[in-house]
Amino acid sequence: MNIILLGPPGAGKGTQASLLVDQRGMIQLSTGDMLRAAVKAGTPTGIKAKAVMDAGQLVSDDIVSGIIGEALDALSAETGVIFDGYPRTAAQADALDAILADRGRTLHHVIELEVDEDALVTRITGRFTCGTCGAGYHDSFKLPKVDGVCDKCGGTDFKRRPDDNEETVRTRMAEYRAKTAPILPIYEARGIVSRVDGMADMAHVSAAIARVLDVE
Repeated sequence: MNIILLGPPGAGKGTQASLLVDQRGMIQLSTGDMLRAAVKAGTPTGIKAKAVMDAGQLVSDDIVSGIIGEALDALSAETGVIFDGYPRTAAQADALDAILADRGRTLHHVIELEVDEDALVTRITGRFTCGTCGAGYHDSFKLPKVDGVCDKCGGTDFKRRPDDNEETVRTRMAEYRAKTAPILPIYEARGIVSRVDGMADMAHVSAAIARVLDVE
């Protein structure tokens, strides 16, 4: 099964993709990670991508498509794939259709994790981690049992991501809406779009996604 998982930063997309990898043996294809891996491995497309990035330019759709094609070619035909971060435009959606068709694959589902913008701002701006072990906490939902002391390792150094602020989160949301707007109608016309409440707890989101995938 091949699916596209959509959702703005902070919607829990990465968490749900990881669960699908663990539970169903699917492979998550994140374009950013794939580009870095291809460059490091020195694949033909990776060499092209490195030249473009070294020149300070944006990687073209053709290069991204090449990266995805190389990744799919390395997998067995039976391995399900989660596309993360691609496609973002109508042109990329057309390219993905061609990539899949060339390899005898079909896109089965497009799942969007829907979020409430104000609630997402609270979710993201309140999170922080232990600087020693990386354990995650939140101002509203999960504070350390002892103030200023990590439950896991006893560390006292906590960190917040500098971009976890309201202005950045709302900018990301606007960018997400602008990027997904062109592609959702394409897949809605095919009847393969499902929407899941991304603000529910992790287990409920996971169960909702499972119901969509198990309809086949």
